[in-house]
Amino acid sequence: MSDLRRAYDCMIENMGVPGLQIPLTAVKFFRGSDVIPETVLNCRPQGLTITSCQAAKQAGLGDGVCLTRETIGCIAAAITFGLVGKDEEKPLEGSRVYIDIMKEHYEKKDDFTSPSPMDFTNGSVYACKAAGREEFALFGKEDVGRYKDVETAKFAVSQMMAIQPPDTQAVFFFPYDFDEENLIPDVVVLSVRPVELTRIIQAYQYNTGKRVIANMGGLRVVNSDLIVRPYLTQEMNVSTYCLGARLIAQYEGDRMGIGMPFSIFLEVSKGMRDSRTGFPFHQYPGAC
Repeated sequence: MSDLRRAYDCMIENMGVPGLQIPLTAVKFFRGSDVIPETVLNCRPQGLTITSCQAAKQAGLGDGVCLTRETIGCIAAAITFGLVGKDEEKPLEGSRVYIDIMKEHYEKKDDFTSPSPMDFTNGSVYACKAAGREEFALFGKEDVGRYKDVETAKFAVSQMMAIQPPDTQAVFFFPYDFDEENLIPDVVVLSVRPVELTRIIQAYQYNTGKRVIANMGGLRVVNSDLIVRPYLTQEMNVSTYCLGARLIAQYEGDRMGIGMPFSIFLEVSKGMRDSRTGFPFHQYPGAC
């Protein structure tokens, strides 16, 4: 049994609610010259692309997903993960989930031009109406975009953490019981209800006393806020799910995300056990 599975089982057991399930997504980066195990490569989507939100949701349901430059369905997440350069001027080849939504709602389909990574970075995708790029709209010609103007969009993007310059080969999303390679995840993401988030924060604080400072935005939540920010800062972060997570990956309305380095997840698990009698979670309204 892997350390990840032991820690997850310990956390759930010591929350004291029979049958409780909290979706967990473990994330492993393969960067530079890292060797990618064959079992991981076998989890690449076949014949389609998948967004990072969809991959995280799928892993939480029990299926591993390996995303590469060729298989990732969201250009923004490809930038965040360091699979592509943020200033690349050419669109990525092939069908991409996020781009296909744009094309579906664009009336002049024969004239559609896919956005490049640069178009995301310079703000024109997220401020499509202000930029005069109607083809980048997600919801048709009345779509005002995600930000009021290009300057605001560019500023927002600059605050989204990313692995740049790019040196990532693959990002593997896997469930807590993926034992084939005994992989040690870089980041663990939990999809929680607010009542569960309360208890997790209490468990983390029990042995550390550390407060959790949430840094969140309305876009790139799964890939930037919940995965790459904890990966680069080595701190826990909490965020709501974003547009893509809600509409594409269909994250439920009562869920939000908490991401943390694996070392902190181990602290949470231990803290949950050590503090069990001090926090009667089973008595919290909505816990059962």
